[in-house]
Amino acid sequence: MPDASTLTAYLVIILGLAVTPGPNMIYLISRSIAHGRAAGIVSLGGSALGFLVYMSCAAFGITALLMAIPLAYDALRLAGATYLLFLAWQAVRPGGRSLFQGSQRSGLGQERVFVMGLVTTILNPKAALLYLALLPQFVVPGHGSVLSQTLVLGMIHIALNVSVGVIIASTAGALAADLAKRPSWLLAQRLTMGGLLAAFSVKLVSEA
Repeated sequence: MPDASTLTAYLVIILGLAVTPGPNMIYLISRSIAHGRAAGIVSLGGSALGFLVYMSCAAFGITALLMAIPLAYDALRLAGATYLLFLAWQAVRPGGRSLFQGSQRSGLGQERVFVMGLVTTILNPKAALLYLALLPQFVVPGHGSVLSQTLVLGMIHIALNVSVGVIIASTAGALAADLAKRPSWLLAQRLTMGGLLAAFSVKLVSEA
């Protein structure tokens, strides 16, 4: 295990990352407001599984191999950008449904919400790079095996992200009923969410 000072520095950094807006946070907020706190928690579970996959890949060297192949990384990056554009279009298209409107459909099951949370994380190459670039900086020689330290640090990151996500999902779910009564907020939110998702997509495409 890393020492106390190393863990403290690590916690400060990952907390800052956890509260920084990104595709996962946008999706979590949208699910929580549209379908309630429970749906937000389910989508958070999918996102956590995605982080677990990337953490395991980083620990066993698979992520480093993927990032060493430019074509593979570009394919992941472009797939993520396309997916974010799809979500953005769903929000801003004519007749689109605001994410602040509760759904009356029963067809959006928990399985789909979970899978969409997972896909949002898997198609975000920043998640892979986070574990590849961040975790090795906090692995302390002589404090246990590199693998065990990497897994511990990764699980701490996932646990913190889940904790922050639960707070976000609960807050967003509580605001849903009040915001849904304000038509002007519905339109503004739909355009804002769509714009943010499109911006994240453009950013992914523009990064080499």
